[in-house]
Amino acid sequence: MRRAARAAATALLAMGLGGCSLAPRYQYPPAMPAPPPAYKEAGDWKVATPADATPRGRWWTMFGDSELDALESQLSGANQSLKASLARLEEARAQTRFARASWFPTINAVGGVTRGESSTYAPTYVHGEERTGNSINLGGDLSYEVDLFGRIRNTVAGARANEQATAGDLASLDLALHAELAGDYFTLRGLDEEQRFLDRTVADYARALELTQNLYHGGAAAISDVQQAQAQLESAKTQAEDTRLRRAQTEHAIAVLVGQEASSFSLAARNDETPLPAPTVDPGLPSQLLERRPDVAAAERRVAAANATIGVARAAYFPVITLDGSAGWQSPMTSTLLTAPAQYWSIGPQALLTVFDAGAHAAQSAQAHAAFDEQVANYRNTVLTAFQDVEDNIAALRQLQRESVSQAAAVTATQGALEQANLRYKGGIVTYLEVVSTENAALAARLAAADIEIRRANATVLLVRALGGDWHPSRP
Repeated sequence: MRRAARAAATALLAMGLGGCSLAPRYQYPPAMPAPPPAYKEAGDWKVATPADATPRGRWWTMFGDSELDALESQLSGANQSLKASLARLEEARAQTRFARASWFPTINAVGGVTRGESSTYAPTYVHGEERTGNSINLGGDLSYEVDLFGRIRNTVAGARANEQATAGDLASLDLALHAELAGDYFTLRGLDEEQRFLDRTVADYARALELTQNLYHGGAAAISDVQQAQAQLESAKTQAEDTRLRRAQTEHAIAVLVGQEASSFSLAARNDETPLPAPTVDPGLPSQLLERRPDVAAAERRVAAANATIGVARAAYFPVITLDGSAGWQSPMTSTLLTAPAQYWSIGPQALLTVFDAGAHAAQSAQAHAAFDEQVANYRNTVLTAFQDVEDNIAALRQLQRESVSQAAAVTATQGALEQANLRYKGGIVTYLEVVSTENAALAARLAAADIEIRRANATVLLVRALGGDWHPSRP
């Protein structure tokens, strides 16, 4: 009998391992028609042949700023959003291990001591025997689900796919946070440049006001000239203070990203005139974008998880077959507990099939199919957004490059016009209104040039993010 039981258990185990799967055959979801051979906005950019296996972690080093490198390194180990995402990944890994445990039998140890009285009407009661007695039990139970219809297999596959999607979420968040930090850093450095220019402008306007007041007291200028110079000075002071506010708020945002308190974090302002970096980023081929973007990979894995869930829902229409067994010793006395006559055992398969559930299984199956369609749509939308991000930032970099050239010419022109207006005013040819108008135009041109620098640096960062990180083979 024991040999027969072992043979039955072995056969059922083999059937479980070789059971069928009711999930649809998974195919990589088509994102759209075939990707174009090149990005529309790339223009004359060089087309690359990237390799997805190339390391692309520390992409921010392309900007050649040691202070930015230090901040980015702090973010990797101290950002609280990253830590929370890493914890979610550990949860997903644990869920995969939990699902995988169903491949193996569950063994429970059982032990107990009871004392009771049996009924004289019980079919097992023998007249004349003692009704009250002890029962000491020591043994174990075994239960193993035979996965004939792939319920466990698809549950494990779905958990593994969800784990991989969560890993993609972590990589996507890591990329986004590093890009956000780089963008905030370049915004802060651009505000430093604007602040330097505004402070110089305030000083220049203060001297102009003093000169105009002297001319007024000497009878060579009207009171309206003094009022215009005063209004212009106060307006420049307002712009300078507003820039200080924007810088402070940007600095606070950087503090949160690197896991520090805003009250104790500070970045010293830079006084050099070095323009913000805007290194060239090769966008590569559109066909490679789907392999580089972690959010695209995460969306695809969620499609795979939903596909496995369909298999789990289909398996509910079929019986659940388990192999149950128990063995141990049972005796009314401890002295005879571990003896051969006290032994007992049992083993055998069991099947459970739901005959009527008022459409519950059908509803679960419909839900699984709808969830799959949802994830396919989400995947395709993620792909479309990825291409949009790349095209947007390629176009932004191209146009901002052109804007920087024309804006530099505008700065030169307004500065020349300002010098001429000051000479004409001192010579009495024009009123002070022309000087004020020209000074405002020169200030606006310089601030616009600084803003273009900030936007170019941020567009470079956003392009790297849109491409899924830096994969250039010359950088480790």
